[in-house]
Amino acid sequence: MENQLAKSTEERTFQYQDSLPSLPVPSLEESLKKYLESVKPFANKEEYKRTKETVQKFQDGIGRKLHQKLLERAKGKRNWLEEWWLNCAYLDVRLPSQLNVNFAGPATHIEHYWPPKEGTQLERGSISLWHNLNYWQLLRKEKVPVDKSGNSPLDMNQFRMLFSTCRIPGITRDSITSYFRTESEGHSPTHIAVLCRGRVFVFDVIHEGCLITPPEIYRQLTYIHKKCQSEPDGPGIAALTSEERTQWAKAREYLISLDPENLTILEKVQSSLLVYTIEDSSPHVTPEDYSQATTMTLIGDPAVRWGDKSYNLISFSNGVFGCSCDHAPFDAMAMVNISHYVDEKVFENEGRWKGSEKVRDISLPEELVFTVDDKILNDINQAKARYLKQASDLQVVAYAFTSFGKKLTKKKMLHPDTFIQLGLQLAYYRLYGRPGSCYETATTRYFYHGRTETMRTCTVEALGWCQSMQDPSTGLLERQQKMLQAFAKHNKMMKDFSAGKGFDRHLLGLLLIAKEEGLPVPELFTDPLFSKSGGGGNFVLSTSLIGYLRTLGVVVPMVHNGYGFFYQIRDDRFVVACSAWKSCPETDAEKLVLLVFQAFNDMMQLMNTAHL
Repeated sequence: MENQLAKSTEERTFQYQDSLPSLPVPSLEESLKKYLESVKPFANKEEYKRTKETVQKFQDGIGRKLHQKLLERAKGKRNWLEEWWLNCAYLDVRLPSQLNVNFAGPATHIEHYWPPKEGTQLERGSISLWHNLNYWQLLRKEKVPVDKSGNSPLDMNQFRMLFSTCRIPGITRDSITSYFRTESEGHSPTHIAVLCRGRVFVFDVIHEGCLITPPEIYRQLTYIHKKCQSEPDGPGIAALTSEERTQWAKAREYLISLDPENLTILEKVQSSLLVYTIEDSSPHVTPEDYSQATTMTLIGDPAVRWGDKSYNLISFSNGVFGCSCDHAPFDAMAMVNISHYVDEKVFENEGRWKGSEKVRDISLPEELVFTVDDKILNDINQAKARYLKQASDLQVVAYAFTSFGKKLTKKKMLHPDTFIQLGLQLAYYRLYGRPGSCYETATTRYFYHGRTETMRTCTVEALGWCQSMQDPSTGLLERQQKMLQAFAKHNKMMKDFSAGKGFDRHLLGLLLIAKEEGLPVPELFTDPLFSKSGGGGNFVLSTSLIGYLRTLGVVVPMVHNGYGFFYQIRDDRFVVACSAWKSCPETDAEKLVLLVFQAFNDMMQLMNTAHL
């Protein structure tokens, strides 16, 4: 990372933003052809015939008109989807976002110098914070390397939202406020907020023009920790951020009406670089089993998380770390980048601070005390109760598959991401005897402000292969051929969809144009196969590759009877985090993960035994 950063001095983080191509609008015929193919695994002949007629009718009629209007819209915007996506995927959603939208995950320092150990929380925390703050400084100086695919720069806009960014609840639609500025753009906030036992503190991280050191951060954290341990807990205003969005917007308005000073305090939290959480709990964690640590990052104490912040850095009592992030301003890859940077720094320095122990005379942290009344305290208690009720329904399993990893799959000429996706398809098919509609994230960061596209990985080829694996009369050679066909299809789709040739976001655009024009919802979107195949956010498998680094994370399932499935790929292992709702009698995250691991072994065996 250091060499990369040194090399990047000529290249500034955001220098290519103005030259990135605009997000293209795919051709209507191509999108509808791909859509039809994606519904095939879920339809019998009769259903497919009906849907084909519906699609044709759409293509020849209203669809063409909507597509023309979409092309008109795209002419005036570098990214025709950006505002729509932000609103309909995030800001208009009224569900409590802290649990239903945020992504969270544990840090992997436990695999090297920081295994769980009581009494290390504050010392390790000061080092972790210091590395995070160094990254913030690199970002302000635009020295974070530009992500590239080959030689093509990718959009870096999301990195602007890592620090000093917060979602603000609204009655019908939330908004995002970012206070971050690069050095060349001007002043950026320099304080962090610390939440501990329902209380809120802030302190500045710049003293006399330079970053405070780990021993100085340690003094600030110790002051806060001791104060909170020897005095009563605070009201836990932060718990309100875990509420249903309109509810929280109303509570926030009421809070501000009680005392204008409350608004000043809220703005201090909103503009803080990040929220640092001091948790009292100690999750169990090993390199092979991250289940409890992953769960606790997503569903820990709501009184010490600011659910709306783009970055909550979480510290547990046993020196384990993690994060919880609002998903609206950025996708996980921005957080993966900083998490990897911090993990590498902890590793390089053997988990220690090797600089001066001198502590300068820095002003102590300031406590932010809200003016509250019985109504607000009652709102907080209700919010906590609701949050904990839903949180207790979540099952998260995060295990490492250690028999092999990327090295061996590559040796067999199999793409590791495709390998995992097909393993998941086979596991789901074995568990339910039917195909599972699946969403895999494809990136569109080749384009200006590009974020994601849906890749529907339950293909006709994948289903054909799953059926052959369960059919005793199918020979090994045929199974292998069908598997390789499914691989080829998946790989081609990923290439196409990242190049702006997906269809789900295109269909969403056409639907939103119809709504804006006050037209009835076209039949294409009310056809039963639309939602059965996952359309309209109905995928039973919501999945994403977190990357090829030591970083892990999880999001809740997209639907009640579904799974969230997220994975990292390493040379010698695959680590999988899977979520499900306990109240759904059909789903079991642990059972699914173990079946996925079995599928991995079966797939590798197939490659070893079926000689072409």
